[in-house]
Amino acid sequence: MNSTDSIVVINAGSSSIKFSLYDGAALELAMRGKIENLYAGVTRFVAQDAAGAVIDEHRWSGGAIDHAAGMRFLIDFAQSHLAGRRVVAVGHRIVHGGVDYSGPQLLDAGVLAQLDTLVPLAPLHLPHNLAPVRSMFAMAPQVPQVGCFDTAFHTGQPAAAQAFALPARITDLGIRRYGFHGLSYEYIAATLPQADPHLANAKVVAAHLGNGASMCAMRGGCSVASTMGFTAVDGLPMGTRCGALDPGVVLYLIEELGMDVAAVQKLLYQESGLLGVSGLSSDMRTLEQSGDPRAQAAIALLVYRIGRELGSLAAALGGLDALVFSGGIGENSTALRAAVCRDAAWLGVQLDAAANHRSGDGVRRVSTAGSRVPVWVVPANEELMIARHTLDILEQQ
Repeated sequence: MNSTDSIVVINAGSSSIKFSLYDGAALELAMRGKIENLYAGVTRFVAQDAAGAVIDEHRWSGGAIDHAAGMRFLIDFAQSHLAGRRVVAVGHRIVHGGVDYSGPQLLDAGVLAQLDTLVPLAPLHLPHNLAPVRSMFAMAPQVPQVGCFDTAFHTGQPAAAQAFALPARITDLGIRRYGFHGLSYEYIAATLPQADPHLANAKVVAAHLGNGASMCAMRGGCSVASTMGFTAVDGLPMGTRCGALDPGVVLYLIEELGMDVAAVQKLLYQESGLLGVSGLSSDMRTLEQSGDPRAQAAIALLVYRIGRELGSLAAALGGLDALVFSGGIGENSTALRAAVCRDAAWLGVQLDAAANHRSGDGVRRVSTAGSRVPVWVVPANEELMIARHTLDILEQQ
């Protein structure tokens, strides 16, 4: 790649499309933006330069649009704002790669057909991840596209960490623990040793805490265990997702309360978590500012579950050398970090209160010099990880 070549990264969710533009072999961020509120309400678009200054904004006054229309708009926008750049590839975040895709993959019709068979494993995410891929094939078929899978980082876990205690006739269908947020954890694994070389081969537990939340145990930069399992609803309580739940509760909802599959799915994915417990909001910022006891109960439950999972993941590692916070909540909630570290004192965690409250948007240590387990904040950057993978695939062609 030369200085005028660029890679576009697309991160499509159920109601949004985020994009980033990276320049040259150094992958310098040039632009990022997002389209929000697809399908419902007023759809909005904003684009910013690397410094955060707004480049362009747009609202669809005629109502909401879908992924295909959103991608058409982004392609037109890019063509008018490339300023001499040439897009040489597009990288996509794809939530599920199943058992077949353990790394980034050049996308074609055959791969898309295979990924379509995985939709039942991630019905609320995968179709939206694949929609922009199809749009790009239709509108710019000459541009190579690369899929980067959130499950790929966890494929090397020990077999016992991936298995459910179910009959082989079930597990042979692909019913196993996959783990998610892999691109975020992969970025942490690559970034943490740059901040502290002693942690290159360390036992690390990373917590990606946002609207979706999970934790991952890593040894030497490789995934050993994770809190999310077969789906991204497992593990920690999240913004609107329930997290770990006794399967008997689902049976009770169906048999005793008469709920059908759609109603159960809506309850577990959209009406539970912080929103469900608080009855107020899925946004941690709103809950932290609220004096309502239900808001405090929701936060306390999340802190408790993080502590429980931290102990479990430390056991899976046989010890703990570092704790990392990432994601929107992990990076920005000083109160949550303080509460988690308070409860993790038994592991040798000692938070530096001043460092924890100090503002900053980069990689930083927030524990005391004497903390037996150092605590770090590593801002999530899944998009850069996708850009790196896309460049690697491009250079192999």
